[in-house]
Amino acid sequence: MENLKIAIQKSGRLSDESLGLLKACGIRFSNGAGKLRTEALNFPLELYFLRDDDIPQYVADGVADLGMVGENVLYEKQLPLTVAAKLGFGQCRLALAVPKNEAYLSLASLRGKRIATSYPGLLREFLREKHVDAEIHEISGSVEIAPGIGLADAICDLVNTGSTLLTNGLREVETVLQSEAVLARPPQLSAEKKALLQRLLFRIEAVQQANRNKYILLNAPNDKLDDIIGLLPGIKSPTVLPLALPGWSSLHSVIEENQFWEVIEKLKEAGAEGILVVPIEKMIA
Repeated sequence: MENLKIAIQKSGRLSDESLGLLKACGIRFSNGAGKLRTEALNFPLELYFLRDDDIPQYVADGVADLGMVGENVLYEKQLPLTVAAKLGFGQCRLALAVPKNEAYLSLASLRGKRIATSYPGLLREFLREKHVDAEIHEISGSVEIAPGIGLADAICDLVNTGSTLLTNGLREVETVLQSEAVLARPPQLSAEKKALLQRLLFRIEAVQQANRNKYILLNAPNDKLDDIIGLLPGIKSPTVLPLALPGWSSLHSVIEENQFWEVIEKLKEAGAEGILVVPIEKMIA
């Protein structure tokens, strides 16, 4: 059987989380420290450790079958690749920023200005769509210092917390792209590689479902069961088990993370007691 070849970042913010996701999918690896390639021990898969900027090209050239890479890098390269799955980590945004003391009313304020960036393709497309004509200066690093040394009037760079912008006297004014890590693939894969990809995607979805949900157990008086069940947005309906104490039952269900606290508050108000919340390791819908 052919191995599925996946390129991941060899170091940096996406490297550890990419490996962590694969391990959460039950895929074990030999020690890849300092190597450019390693092979899984229990799944037909090989890992290539590459610079993030090189990953899309390796996938497009067929050296790797898939790549775990940020959307910002994938879309900047403008290669014939598609997103097989969003991976749920590495969230950031590509944003425009200007000196904090400079007036900014709208994107039109950047007309005729010089903008420094490491993402000229994405910035050019964004400005074209917004009908703004500006001068783009491509630089490979330390973009945030460009206005301070007179190289540019504004910048377009990746932002996570925004602390780097503040340190350099800049403020964020526009979002060009919301980005996260994705699994990139070429349009064509062999039937065998497609089957392996589907097996991998099944595991990734199970891990992501688990991360998005919590398992909840609670005790409820039987005369309040209908009201409490109505508050539980479970997959289908909660499991109800009688307790040894007459007139009481135990309910088991699943709650999405983004609904969690609101639902818990309502359950308490409705008479639920002994609420226990448990993380889910894997979840198959």
